[in-house]
Amino acid sequence: MRINFLRFGLVIIALAFSCTHTVMAQNAYVGIEKSSYKMSGIFSRMEDSVKKQFENQKLSWPPQALYIRSFKYDRQLEVWVKGDSKESFRLFKTYKVCMQSGTMGPKRMEGDYQVPEGFYQINEFNPNSNYHLSLGINYPNASDRILSDAERPGNSIYIHGNCVSTGCIAISDVPIEELYIIASNVRAQGQEFIPVHVFPVRYNVKKSYDYLQSTIKDNAYLQQFNKNIKEVFDFFETKKQLPVIMVNRKGEYVFN
Repeated sequence: MRINFLRFGLVIIALAFSCTHTVMAQNAYVGIEKSSYKMSGIFSRMEDSVKKQFENQKLSWPPQALYIRSFKYDRQLEVWVKGDSKESFRLFKTYKVCMQSGTMGPKRMEGDYQVPEGFYQINEFNPNSNYHLSLGINYPNASDRILSDAERPGNSIYIHGNCVSTGCIAISDVPIEELYIIASNVRAQGQEFIPVHVFPVRYNVKKSYDYLQSTIKDNAYLQQFNKNIKEVFDFFETKKQLPVIMVNRKGEYVFN
């Protein structure tokens, strides 16, 4: 759905990235992340390995931009990066989601054990997580606040390690260490908004798409919801760039 958002007073919920930090502030951010005994050990043990993986794939280190994309049914979490704003995103790695709860469909209330679906960003770095390390996502976003339970929409959704989930996206400990290091470095490079897109399935994989269709065939709301978010999936698949995503007064996602 393409709309002139200036006419409709839409809320912008995700941008590709921002590069407003000074070099001093950037370096200070990584220094803070490395300051604890736990994180110093993780960076010391893992950062060179991550750099080497980037070099082997001829990817710039540190990357200037990071995009995270997850698929619930397929149990995959993709890490996309690029060296500057003019480049297209390139896939760095696909991690296995080792545990998740819930079914197809967005999260709409506290305690439903649903993994959210939609368009989010990293809003928290937690090195002291009970699940090894965790990266928080900003659920409920602007759309969720319109469409979810007004009093109890839920919160505290993370990408984390330790393979336990009650509504979060759980990957194992080594993957979360790698992802945490990458995210810390792109934040230090000035990317304040690290987008995280969560889809029910890979829409371009027949088995996955057929499963989705079989589960939502009698649910008009979920059919429309998937038609809505699939537009962003298709946009990225074609261009390997991210649109600016907004939310209208009905809670629907729109993009330019």
